[in-house]
Amino acid sequence: MRKILAVSGGIDSVVMLHLLRDDPNIVVAHFNHNIRCNSAEDCDFVARLARKYHCDFVSEDANLNADASEAEAREARYGFLNRICTEQHGRLYVAHHKDDIYETIAINILRGTGWRGLAPLRNPNIERPLLSWSKRDIYLYAAKNRLSFRQDQTNTEDVYLRNRVRERLRFLNDEQRKRLDYLYQRQCETGAEINQIIGTLTPNEEKYISRELFRKIDEEVAIELLRELLRKRSISQTRPQMSRIIDAIRTYQAGKQFPLGKNACVKVTKYHFLIKIDNT
Repeated sequence: MRKILAVSGGIDSVVMLHLLRDDPNIVVAHFNHNIRCNSAEDCDFVARLARKYHCDFVSEDANLNADASEAEAREARYGFLNRICTEQHGRLYVAHHKDDIYETIAINILRGTGWRGLAPLRNPNIERPLLSWSKRDIYLYAAKNRLSFRQDQTNTEDVYLRNRVRERLRFLNDEQRKRLDYLYQRQCETGAEINQIIGTLTPNEEKYISRELFRKIDEEVAIELLRELLRKRSISQTRPQMSRIIDAIRTYQAGKQFPLGKNACVKVTKYHFLIKIDNT
């Protein structure tokens, strides 16, 4: 299987590429957001690295500008990367590291999160070979191997929430980092247990689900169960929306419906409910 390495030209992805450079299955993928005036130089730099290591190289230019949000940039970038993975029959590799975990947890807490937000960067479809590395480890590796890399000046601009969080987390001491590592691992283990339980509770073939079950289980478990039921039907709802759906499942009179969007709803009977999708 091809290994599609997302390489921006920054130190993290340059170190990841250096680590895996001898693998004949590597494809170096670079996405130019066009947010910065000198971003084309990053693309040229990554292309030269790919040639140096005798790796295949693919790139794409976007039509984003300086006003684009982090979410818009991320959506465009992963759209490109996932498309390359499909075309090349490959698996995506990104250079997230341990400090990225801390930052993402902190941002999720600031925005309000459930347990999933405390166990981030665990998408089974993405490989993250640097996830056990700290940023310090990455700098030391780059220095030892005399690696050149590009500096993104937007990483120091406090207009971005992640940059402000990163600056605060820079002052964590070793003991605090160890505690965060432990809590993250425990949260991941707990998350795996929750997913296993949800798997046993989720009906496979039955279309009607017991309302009494949702009345008995804890709110958090009910949300996870509902999330899985909706996911199987390709329906996406926010956490507050799912809380309202659960309330409807528990309290609505028989015959009432709760809308889930354009063509879907929860239909309630006396003892059960049905997630109904109109495909006409």
